[in-house]
Amino acid sequence: MPCTFYMLLQSLKQQLIVHRAVLLLGVYLPLQSFAILAIYIRRSSAGFVGDNAILQFLHDSATPQLDQLAGMLTGLGVFWGVLPASVLIGIGLLYRRQWRSLLLLSATLLGSAAINLIAKLLFRRARPQLWVPFLPELDYSFPSGHAMASMAFAAALSALAWQSRWRWPVVVLSGCFVIIIGWTRLYLGVHYPSDILAGWLLALAWSVGVILLTVRSPREEPSS
Repeated sequence: MPCTFYMLLQSLKQQLIVHRAVLLLGVYLPLQSFAILAIYIRRSSAGFVGDNAILQFLHDSATPQLDQLAGMLTGLGVFWGVLPASVLIGIGLLYRRQWRSLLLLSATLLGSAAINLIAKLLFRRARPQLWVPFLPELDYSFPSGHAMASMAFAAALSALAWQSRWRWPVVVLSGCFVIIIGWTRLYLGVHYPSDILAGWLLALAWSVGVILLTVRSPREEPSS
């Protein structure tokens, strides 16, 4: 009995250490980094260092083939990729009655979208004007909605697959998806690099926070 109690205490201690580490690395540091970046953007009329240079570099390497590829891929960041995939996954979770996982997915994606809308209205940063994009955007630029949606989707998907044998393939593929969507927004000239970075940081902090609050235990939740 004392041995069992000691093992339980050690397990709880390890879980607490992991929880604090995830809270620090996944919520506090991204949120703090976003706050620093946002303050700089708010105060500096010239924008963030390197924003224009990176955009110009990508524009100089543009080709008709890359234009078509970027235009096709960028839609996957929200309406033609993240949104339908999330609905299908949500229906699957609803059918299997995995309520906690459904809550995780819904809160992560809907919360990220709401935060993005509020942040855009708060900062009201204009879109880049270095050239006329062939896929223009009419709303504000900071932070990137596509970057936030792709990051939130990737985080939620990774959390849902974490206890399965598909853990690392999902993490790697979703990470590549996030980077590709970010590249398309920069290549098309509709966002500054700091918009993309801010979107990633803010969505990551929100997503990890939701995951910490909704994941009950390391074991997969029951289906009924």
